[in-house]
Amino acid sequence: MLRVVASRGRRGMRIADVVSVSGLPMSTCFRMLQRLELEELVVRDPLTRKYHLGPLLYELGMLAQPRYRLSELCEQAMHAIADETQDTVYLSERRGVESICTSRVLGDYPIKALTLDVGIRRPMGVGAGGLAILSALPEAEVAQIIEANDARYAKYGAFAPGFVQRAVAETRAQGYAFLDSAATPGTAAVGVAFPPDNPIAAVSVAAISSRLGPARRAQVAKVIQQQVRAICALLPAQVAGTAPPPTRRKAR
Repeated sequence: MLRVVASRGRRGMRIADVVSVSGLPMSTCFRMLQRLELEELVVRDPLTRKYHLGPLLYELGMLAQPRYRLSELCEQAMHAIADETQDTVYLSERRGVESICTSRVLGDYPIKALTLDVGIRRPMGVGAGGLAILSALPEAEVAQIIEANDARYAKYGAFAPGFVQRAVAETRAQGYAFLDSAATPGTAAVGVAFPPDNPIAAVSVAAISSRLGPARRAQVAKVIQQQVRAICALLPAQVAGTAPPPTRRKAR
């Protein structure tokens, strides 16, 4: 239920939207949201009647100290990409069968492609970042993720049956993900996943469709790939998939 409420970012959700997205009965959603509100995990705006994530989640988040902050490791590289391309740069991280936007850097081009807010979750494969991560995974895992998200893909206009499978094949063939007017009409994006052996995230560049024709999208992909290599050099060895094997004790 918290994931459902979070799926709209800071815009919040009315209970009818929660019912539609979750697929649960109205009575069940109402009871769960009431309980979450009592625990301050969600709050309900008295004017708009929309539910938003609550203060307790923020407090718990401050206590949850990850081993590293990927957004901090990627900050310099993302700014370098934004400076060179002038477009909007996103960092997407894998969360199970979803991808979540964890950072965004704006370029100087006057028409900006603001397709995502930080904190927005989407089924993996929706958006160039999520598609790049999905395409870098083993075939069996790709099939499982697509099957798990099948009903959710239908809520995005361009994602007809078989669309994600074809997009994965194209991504693998060209070495980077590219989507045009898929989740957001009039907007295109290029994405590159990392690290190669253990894809946990992706950097993508989004722009209006006219700015990412065949020649420029390949150029933008090279810019991202160059900066992704710099990011991979900063990742802890166990995350990058290069950790040494554990030492075995000799039997006495």
